[in-house]
Amino acid sequence: MARAATAGGSTPSADDSADSADIEDAPVPPELHSGHRLAKRYRLEECITRLDGFSSWRAVDEKLRRAVGVHLLPAGHERAEAVLSAARSAALVGDLRFVQVLDAAEENGLVHVIHEWLPDAVPLSTVLQTGPLDAFEVCALATQVSQAMAAAHRKDLAHLRLTPGTVLRTGPGQFRIRGLAVDAALRGITSREPRRADTEAIGALLYAALTQRWPYGDGAYGLRGVAGLGKGSRDPLATPEQVRAGVHRGLSELAMRALDNNGATAASHEPPFTTPEELSAALTVLPRIPPPDPTPTHLVGYQHTTYQRGTLAAHGVAARPVTAAPAAAAVPTLPGRTGAALKWGVSALLIAALGLGSWQLADALLKGDAPAEAAPVAPPVSAGREEPPIPELVSIESVTEFDPYASGTGGQDPESTPHIIDGDPETYWQTKNYFGPSFANLKPGLGLILDLGEPREISSLTVDAVGSTTVEFRAAPGAETAPSTIDGFAALDEATGDSLTLSAESPVETRFVLVWLTELPQGPDGNYRGRITNVAVAE
Repeated sequence: MARAATAGGSTPSADDSADSADIEDAPVPPELHSGHRLAKRYRLEECITRLDGFSSWRAVDEKLRRAVGVHLLPAGHERAEAVLSAARSAALVGDLRFVQVLDAAEENGLVHVIHEWLPDAVPLSTVLQTGPLDAFEVCALATQVSQAMAAAHRKDLAHLRLTPGTVLRTGPGQFRIRGLAVDAALRGITSREPRRADTEAIGALLYAALTQRWPYGDGAYGLRGVAGLGKGSRDPLATPEQVRAGVHRGLSELAMRALDNNGATAASHEPPFTTPEELSAALTVLPRIPPPDPTPTHLVGYQHTTYQRGTLAAHGVAARPVTAAPAAAAVPTLPGRTGAALKWGVSALLIAALGLGSWQLADALLKGDAPAEAAPVAPPVSAGREEPPIPELVSIESVTEFDPYASGTGGQDPESTPHIIDGDPETYWQTKNYFGPSFANLKPGLGLILDLGEPREISSLTVDAVGSTTVEFRAAPGAETAPSTIDGFAALDEATGDSLTLSAESPVETRFVLVWLTELPQGPDGNYRGRITNVAVAE
């Protein structure tokens, strides 16, 4: 029996049960249970879905100690070969906007597909239960999904099952797509026009995100449909602006142009989109949509009246309504001629004082008696105190990546390793994107080995990074070749920041120095990536 996902990870959503209506006499997979192991490393934990002869599980990769998702179906299933082919093709797509396929193989009469598990991600269908998205997030959703699908289509891969259940929200304005090619292969979904089918699906996602309604008469994915309209209806579909007030007009029109125009008439005479690439191009020329102005929680429901937002309000401090200050008591004045005479007398005295001061200053300048400027006073020099010597830099012969926990080939960014010793702050070496600061728990760290060419006595390491990064200073005293494990390098110091100086307690003689990264900064795209611009080793 299908079971709803309890987390936003790469799991089939509860709407899978709707797909089982037309399924009869599907092959039954072998009885599997929690604790069963696949390929001697994947331990099944929880069955999420059983449907049409296949099952989906949350599992644990015991080798890398991380959660993964697993699709299983018998090797004799009529769609087993198609699923295996789709998974292997999807695994070659390196676009991180897709949930990545990690492994696909046939073993012991079962075909298994292993994919990423994103425990903190939330399906769009769940997000929309609380209301429609704001225009900024809708634009981000449409842009990311259309660009990702355009990239997949260029590799001749289609999704064919883009729904609010297969699009995951991983953070503010950040979305990822699961099930590229695989979800359709598991269910036997095909299309004569796969690009047009994916484009229409993106239009439906855009419509739903703007209105919190599914753009067909029958509701789906926990959303109500548009009353009186079905997917094959000849009646024109109401635009998002007609369904909900305040909808962004440009996004509303793009949603209508992406939807199938059998019942979805665009508000303008612009032609409908036939590919995600066309939709993506239209989004790029849309006027910029600013993010919503965040309102502090303690100001929710506060009615702004006639007050001015000053510095405190700009920093999130509740501004107070400006109230009329009580008028200050007027200073009593002397009445009549006495008061007038006093005012004129004071004015005369002030004018006389100003004239006298001006005359004295002019006389001093003419006689050359202007006061001399005070000579600068030199700072006192402490007797017998010497400035500490500037440490001498050690030349670095070469730089190589060090990732003893890598499960594949290709490395992080090996071509850019020379950039960290070229002295140019604009060039850098960087890691791949990860979905957590600690490399998404895939590995304890990775880094760069600095080869000094010969054993040298060193005492410090400076590292310039982009963003606050946790770095360990390690060395391999006595090693004639670079160690292949992290245990071959002794830890000397550790620090966190973007401009670091790490020092050993006492000088160490070594040929190999390791810059070991353990915590990565978060980038503007919500992912985590380390970037090193320059390093230097000193005696």
